[in-house]
Amino acid sequence: MEYTVQKLAKLASVSTRTLRYYDEIGILMPARCNSSGYRIYGGAEVDRLQQILFYRELGVSLDNIKKIITEPSFDRTDALKEHRDKLLAKREQLEMLIANVDKTIAQAEGRMNMSDNEKFEGFKQKMIDDNEKKYGNEIREKYGDKQVDSSNQKIKNMTKQQYSEIEKLGEEVLTTLNEAFATGDPAGELAQKAADLHRRWLSFYWDHYTKEAHAGVAQMYVDDERFTAYYDQQQPGTAEFLRDAVHIYTGMKN
Repeated sequence: MEYTVQKLAKLASVSTRTLRYYDEIGILMPARCNSSGYRIYGGAEVDRLQQILFYRELGVSLDNIKKIITEPSFDRTDALKEHRDKLLAKREQLEMLIANVDKTIAQAEGRMNMSDNEKFEGFKQKMIDDNEKKYGNEIREKYGDKQVDSSNQKIKNMTKQQYSEIEKLGEEVLTTLNEAFATGDPAGELAQKAADLHRRWLSFYWDHYTKEAHAGVAQMYVDDERFTAYYDQQQPGTAEFLRDAVHIYTGMKN
């Protein structure tokens, strides 16, 4: 079956402007244009639009979607299986949060007691799922499934105190790092304090700390644009500064 822009937009519950933009950026082009100049979409384009909307639902940027679906090795069936796994994980996270809310209501109404660990189960799972969504592929490729799974389990086993401490420590890392960046000296006292705080923060996730792994993570912050964007959001160059500070801290740079 073939569709005009208007019909396909209605079918997929998107705007005609969205479809025209997808055409402009080369992510979804029509099969052809008819004699009147109207864009005409066929079955292959419908399937591609479905893939695009799946990826958008999972929070993938259009630039990354374009890279994925235009790769010669792209396989639609494999992609759908991956979508399904991620959606199931998302559903599991939502069900856990709903169960957490139900327990909290029951406790408030005096129908049950709720441990401190139970109060934070849903949030800890969300932290894990968010990290997997953003950085899972890269981290697993670099450190292996066993190390990542062990780290995720460590998060699940965190006490309320540990959970609060890691959030506080993460904020302290960023605050100290920004202050150190202003000095321009990655070997300075403030920068080395930031590197030490960063080590303590990582140690909440890792089974054991090594200087080599610490230096490798810091380098990844520079090599991966998503990590770089996170650390550079207030001051461009912060990711590189942290990398240099950590390399000095770990003895990987004189």
